[in-house]
Amino acid sequence: MKLIAMPAAPDSRQPTSVSLGRDAEARALTFLLKQGLTLIEKNFRCRVGEIDLIMRDAHTLVFIEVRSRKDRRFGGAAASVGPVKQQRLWRSATFYLLRFRKPPVCRFDLVAIDGDDLRWMKNIRLSGS
Repeated sequence: MKLIAMPAAPDSRQPTSVSLGRDAEARALTFLLKQGLTLIEKNFRCRVGEIDLIMRDAHTLVFIEVRSRKDRRFGGAAASVGPVKQQRLWRSATFYLLRFRKPPVCRFDLVAIDGDDLRWMKNIRLSGS
């Protein structure tokens, strides 16, 4: 009888990047709701990209990117939103706005989570926008 080595099952105690991302989005959403924003949509996906959170702040539609890192080494969460990601956010938001006859006032925000530190950056400027 020949024994076949089976790969070890993944350690269910170790968080995956997907679960860490979901946790960061949940933390950001809770924070933003406490700041008075209203959730419109989570994880909007289209053929050109994804937007983590779409919320309303008074009369402004807000497209929110959530980034998380263990700490600020290598630039931290905010620095991880490079030009390619910015372009995808811009294109995804443009695609989302096609559903409106007259597009509302909108802005881009970033929630950067570095360890326990959460920073909400309003009205960020995307390169190429």
